Amino acid sequence: MASKAGDNPDSLMALSTAFCLRNLRKTMCYLGDRNKLCLRSDVFLPSEICDKLVNTYMELVHTDSNFKPQDGFFQLFSDPRSTRLTRIQLREDIVQDRDLEAIGKQDLIELHLTSCHNLSARSLRTLTSFRQTLVSLSLFGCSRIFYRKGGAPLAFDEEEEEEEEERPASRQALDTDFSFQGFNRLRLLNLGGLPEEVDVEGLLKPLPALTSLDLSGVQLPRAAFLAQWKERLASLVLYNVDLSEELINTVVELGHLRHLDISREHTSKFKMTRKTLTAIVQGLVNLVSLDISGHIMLDNCTVPHFEEAMGRPSIEPCKSSIYPFQELKRPLQFLGLYNTTLCNVTHIPAYKVTGSKNEDQVLNAIEAYTEFRPELAHRAINQLFDIARIQHCSQLLRALQLVIAALKCHKYDKSIQVTGSAALFYLTNTEYRSDQSVRLRRQVIQVVLNGMEQYQEVTVQRNCCLTLCNFSIPEELEFQYGRVNLLLLKILEPARQDESIQRIAVHLCNALVCQVDNHHKEAVGKMGFVKVRETCIWFYMNKRLDTHCDQVMEFSWSALWNITDETPDNCQMFLNCRGMSLFLDCLKEFPDKQELHRNMLGLLGNVAEVRALRPQLLTPQFISVFSNLLDSKADGIEVSYNACGVLSHIMFDGPEVWAMEEPLRETVMDKMMAAIQSWDVTSRRNINYRSFEPILRLLPQSIAPVSQHWATWALFNLVSVYPSKYCPLLIKEGGIILLEKVLELQTSHEETKEMARKVMEQCENFKEDPMETTR
Repeated sequence: MASKAGDNPDSLMALSTAFCLRNLRKTMCYLGDRNKLCLRSDVFLPSEICDKLVNTYMELVHTDSNFKPQDGFFQLFSDPRSTRLTRIQLREDIVQDRDLEAIGKQDLIELHLTSCHNLSARSLRTLTSFRQTLVSLSLFGCSRIFYRKGGAPLAFDEEEEEEEEERPASRQALDTDFSFQGFNRLRLLNLGGLPEEVDVEGLLKPLPALTSLDLSGVQLPRAAFLAQWKERLASLVLYNVDLSEELINTVVELGHLRHLDISREHTSKFKMTRKTLTAIVQGLVNLVSLDISGHIMLDNCTVPHFEEAMGRPSIEPCKSSIYPFQELKRPLQFLGLYNTTLCNVTHIPAYKVTGSKNEDQVLNAIEAYTEFRPELAHRAINQLFDIARIQHCSQLLRALQLVIAALKCHKYDKSIQVTGSAALFYLTNTEYRSDQSVRLRRQVIQVVLNGMEQYQEVTVQRNCCLTLCNFSIPEELEFQYGRVNLLLLKILEPARQDESIQRIAVHLCNALVCQVDNHHKEAVGKMGFVKVRETCIWFYMNKRLDTHCDQVMEFSWSALWNITDETPDNCQMFLNCRGMSLFLDCLKEFPDKQELHRNMLGLLGNVAEVRALRPQLLTPQFISVFSNLLDSKADGIEVSYNACGVLSHIMFDGPEVWAMEEPLRETVMDKMMAAIQSWDVTSRRNINYRSFEPILRLLPQSIAPVSQHWATWALFNLVSVYPSKYCPLLIKEGGIILLEKVLELQTSHEETKEMARKVMEQCENFKEDPMETTR
């Protein structure tokens, strides 16, 4: 059988790394003086393992809410005699100056720092300790690294660190002491987002051997300084750099360039002409990758439609629909045409093209721009959303993996979270479901929950809740059961005003507690589910809600019904939270809401099953209400049936607990018998029993024959209408033996005995002919 998309398991290395990081003190470390995390003396780790530990640590911190940053983690790698680091990637605000200082003795070859806003000039000083080994360095988005905190000298006082990190940028002084002098092995450098105040020309002067340079968003005072890498530079990125004719002339002299990126997010004064594009193609003969996304073409660069080469779309340069690319010696490996009109032509001489013409171009754009250009990735994901919603996504696995990666990478970017969660809703719906593996769908759930935790904003919450509705509940959400419930409870807090999201959240809660075991239900109860739901209903009652709010209320009672099923602790919580008063008020306020009545009585049936709680139901007011509901024709027989069930459990406690004068116990029992005799035993039911235990305990007794009669009728109805489901359950739980005892008891009504025989007969017939053909 073929495996589903994305079904490859994690490697043993990945599993072991994650386990060690989640259990540092049980595996590699111990707590030393002042609770300092220390590496065990018998641990020696090579670079392959150390790099994996650090990089996985960063990933877990940003993508797993249950994983908390470890104070002093980087200090574990301070001694190169026991730990070796060579290639690491650190990102976002979690990275501090002290973390880089902790690994200052390591011989790093690659150090990629992305959007580390808390790094200051102290970290520049640390960088110099890597100058003899560093080959690749990225400081993308780390603009504050070029400033001294508070204008203070680089000397570091630990006691002042917290205070310094809070000081505003206006009080920070530019560091002018740092130099790349001595970084003789450095070949790849990313300075994307370098502040205007930094002299980029002076900063780069000591690096004549660079082969790759990224100056995204950097102001270049003089274009000519790029010529110093004329004989060496293979990759140049000038994304969002203001282009000029002088700069283009300098770039086309860099004859060794294989990758050139002069793309933009927004249009600029500089217009891309056919002449400019031709100069690039003619001057850079080694080019394999070019990105000109976002540029407006000033004159017509494209072949008129009637002159285009016939046949299927071709990547052969000679057939190119873009004139300047006809001069290419071979097709480009990559061509960025996103947000240009050129992506719409027929023949494009490149193996991979970014654009918005079709699904392939859009997916290429998400892939190319996610890490460093979320503003473009956001637009591309929005286009993927339209493809999945209106058309059909043919590269489902790739699309899902790219959106998941974008959501993980930009957990703190609201626009990515909004568009990404919306796209996931359509990419995980029924149409695509059969092609998705368990592992892939779990990854979707993880990033959706990350978004819900990070953003309380209505759109993100709604998108995420709707996406969760595409999953089998509770089965597919069980691995994150507690986390999902906590997030849904937050939505259900009365202060939240968006009723549409609350309806979805209540539906999810209901589904989550409907089919799970009692352990899970108790856990959800302890999280505050019962209290939050009842508070929510009180809130709606006080507002005198319209029908939409009644729907939320119905779902709320339904969820309470589910969560109290065979869970005494949650039943107790319901009563403690003024649940019975709430029941009476809802009954009075909504006398005609049949489904609401059924849900409320179902819940009270669960409460009545708990012997220790029944005395709280045994009041004249409650008994009268239950007795009156016996006559209800709401929702078929369900309300009357549930009311009778509540009373059956109360009657089972015997006449001695019946301390009230009105109503009389005998009167209520007569009314119960009359109600049972009025029900149609072939009624189809809106109920689901996972166990008959609460019903079976009412059978072998003579204290309340009417309770026995109700229990026997319930079994007769269920095994008659749903034999394949309930005959095996009754047999498994020993119901036949208990029914035989009903036949032996003199106190049992003849009508009860007759039903008991029919139940036993039904089960016997089912055992003889288990092939159920009717539905």
